[in-house]
Amino acid sequence: MSKAQQPVHQLSLIYYCECFSNIKVYKSKNKGDALNKPILLLSIIDLITQDLITDNRITISDELIDTFKKYWEVLASSTFKGSDFALPFFHLKNDQGKFWHLRYSSEYDGGRPQTIPKLREDVGYAYLDDELFNFIQDEISKQILIDALISAWLPSEDNTIETFLNINQSFEDVPLQIDKTIESSNLDANPRWRLKKALIRNAFFRKAIISIYDYKCAFCGLKVTKSVTQNIVDGAHIKPFSQFYDSRIHNGIALCKNHHWAFDRGWFAVDEQYKIIVSNHLEEASPHAKPMKNFHGETILLPNTEQHFPEQEALQWHRQNIFQSR
Repeated sequence: MSKAQQPVHQLSLIYYCECFSNIKVYKSKNKGDALNKPILLLSIIDLITQDLITDNRITISDELIDTFKKYWEVLASSTFKGSDFALPFFHLKNDQGKFWHLRYSSEYDGGRPQTIPKLREDVGYAYLDDELFNFIQDEISKQILIDALISAWLPSEDNTIETFLNINQSFEDVPLQIDKTIESSNLDANPRWRLKKALIRNAFFRKAIISIYDYKCAFCGLKVTKSVTQNIVDGAHIKPFSQFYDSRIHNGIALCKNHHWAFDRGWFAVDEQYKIIVSNHLEEASPHAKPMKNFHGETILLPNTEQHFPEQEALQWHRQNIFQSR
């Protein structure tokens, strides 16, 4: 059902995921899909997450341009030009979903601004559908929207495991920028700020992890997908990101929702031979599934390439600090 056919209050998260997956992009035989619009949307989600965009008025600010450039350097293959930002900001209004709107300035006399100064002269600000803006402020909905963008467009040339690994490493090589209002010595006292800054880069971590595990849970082997944007498996951090800020591939393991939850709470761990250790005193009733305790001693599903295996040091830390043997 199109937006025109739906009452405004019924617009759903699924609808906006479809909008993100079907935005119009320039296609080149040599360079693949242009990433301008996906990168712009990621940049806006980033600033909303950081509370640098606090209402539904998206101005052409230095913060937005700088954030766009940061993602452009990691995700795009060409050197940044002003038109790389100006054109998607202006033309996103023409996409089929019609979720992006412009408020023109009194100076606008038609045409399409191709430079940032001209864009600032012609456009006062952009704004999203209210429903979409609200979804971006909800943590779960926001992550689903980010995953829809990444699955559909990023990377643009191919979806090979190696490409996602390279992107994830590129994010690891770029340190989390420090907000000028927060002294570096106080970063540990502001974990929420650090987590906000890491939201999108961790989405690439998850994509890389589930790719190297072929979208299967390393504990039980479950694999369930729905389209290219949805699957039942998470990319889990072995050592918590909130403590270590480590999104290297070796600190990751693919787990279904149930076993991700159980792993984070120490109900099972993995030993030096990659065998499952299940807590001794779980009380289970699993009439239609294999009980967790029956996985004890089995080897986890491992990536095809040994260099992508979970790091032994990370697994040891989890056994010593998270696992509840009793």
